[in-house]
Amino acid sequence: MRKIFLFILLTVFSVVGNAQTKAIKDLKAQQKKTMEQLALTSKLIDQNKKNTSTSLSKLTLLGKQIEIRQSLIDQINNEISLTSAEIENLKLEIEKGEKELQMLKEEYANLVYHAYWRHNSMEKLMFILSANSFSQSYRRFRYLQELSIYRKEQAQQIEQLTAQLNQKLGLLQTTKQEKEKALNVKKIESQQLTNEKNKQAVLVQNLKAQEKSLLKKLNAEQKKINQLNDKITKLIAEEERKAQERARLAAQKSGKPAPVQSSTTYALTKEEQLIAGNFEKNKGRLPWPVEKGFISGKFGLQPHPVLAHVTTNNKGIYIQTEQNAVARAVFEGEVTQRFAIPGNNYAVIIKHGNYRTVYTNLVNIYVKEGDHVSAKQAIGKIYTDTEDGNKTELYFMIYKDKELQNPELFLSK
Repeated sequence: MRKIFLFILLTVFSVVGNAQTKAIKDLKAQQKKTMEQLALTSKLIDQNKKNTSTSLSKLTLLGKQIEIRQSLIDQINNEISLTSAEIENLKLEIEKGEKELQMLKEEYANLVYHAYWRHNSMEKLMFILSANSFSQSYRRFRYLQELSIYRKEQAQQIEQLTAQLNQKLGLLQTTKQEKEKALNVKKIESQQLTNEKNKQAVLVQNLKAQEKSLLKKLNAEQKKINQLNDKITKLIAEEERKAQERARLAAQKSGKPAPVQSSTTYALTKEEQLIAGNFEKNKGRLPWPVEKGFISGKFGLQPHPVLAHVTTNNKGIYIQTEQNAVARAVFEGEVTQRFAIPGNNYAVIIKHGNYRTVYTNLVNIYVKEGDHVSAKQAIGKIYTDTEDGNKTELYFMIYKDKELQNPELFLSK
């Protein structure tokens, strides 16, 4: 019974301990990804330092770095909490194990003491032969056999439990060291976070002093973006009009009724339906249109980081990345447009059934209209603005038919 209890006790502690260990491993994996993001923003900030002027680009990079570092600190706090819980669990395991070990040792000592007078073969034989009947002699014989087996089992349990306790003690020491290490990292990262927030506050004040020039620059950029958005909208509308016309002519030629069209969509071919369906099924899992990067401008209405009561309405998302980075297709599809907009460099539209992805601010295009591209295929080099801290930023959009979608919801986390 004691053996079963010991097994259940150790199993319960093992399950709890394994769950905590897995959670800590998952957190460390998250921290590794977060550290990679921090390395990227640090690299971009270093590149931006070459530009001595105060710019929104600097503020965006610093803000993103603060956000990532805060996320890292939160992850470290979670790790410290889980590690503390693991330490307490290990202490409890060791305490229970030591009590159980002491009980086993006492029981074993008692067995040895009571079996001492039967330590030689002659005494055992006399004990068996002095019985009143044959059946009693047999029972005494079986008793001595079972007693011997039980003592050996007790000795094995003591040895096994002692080894487990030594292992737990070693693990406890390692876990305490891990917690201490995490606390030291948190201290360093917290100091870094404070420094970055101070720099951010100074930068915001400097930028507020340039309110007129910022507003002028914002209006100029918004004008260019509006031209780009209008151009994309017209191109997509023209594509759909042509697709509707092709579907009508095909139906007329085959003698079949023309497919029912709506004001926002057209009848898809079977291949287009399959691609569109797969695109939609992969929502939240699509690869990013850059190998490394972060979202520097979110979709929809966004407050200006400096100008009070000023908002921008982004039709897509802005993704900052490294110099010489390329834009990649997020899904298989057909290149339907490659065009230029003054002040916005080049853009590419890729069709995925009734979905379209748009990649803008490219300086070199590697694909042409009609090309079939695969996921992660390079489609063009992203422009680096040497006059704005070497900012390398992709403007990325997703349409379903003619309706804008939030690209962030489609990309993998």
